[in-house]
Amino acid sequence: MLTEHEMRFMRYWEANREKKKHFSSMLAGGLPVGLIFSLPVLLAVIFHGWYKSMVYISDAQLFVVMITVLAIAVFYGTFRMKFKWEQNEQLYKELKLRQSADDAAH
Repeated sequence: MLTEHEMRFMRYWEANREKKKHFSSMLAGGLPVGLIFSLPVLLAVIFHGWYKSMVYISDAQLFVVMITVLAIAVFYGTFRMKFKWEQNEQLYKELKLRQSADDAAH
């Protein structure tokens, strides 16, 4: 027998699984986390003048580093959301299987 929480999850996932499968929704959901993940690197590069014996970073190098940090944020965010989607899909399939086994038993 499924709990109320599991039933609510199944209803939610049936309604939203196709919407959350697309790259754009993964990017929208994961980009803030990816930016937080890459924020320390970005801040260290932007404020590179605070430490006097740090190696000089030219404007072109700063641009390349910022693009790279943004790419890392996008990759991390979409990878995280894809992983989360796969976990939810696996849980949904397990609950469906359990539900069908319970229905067959009754």
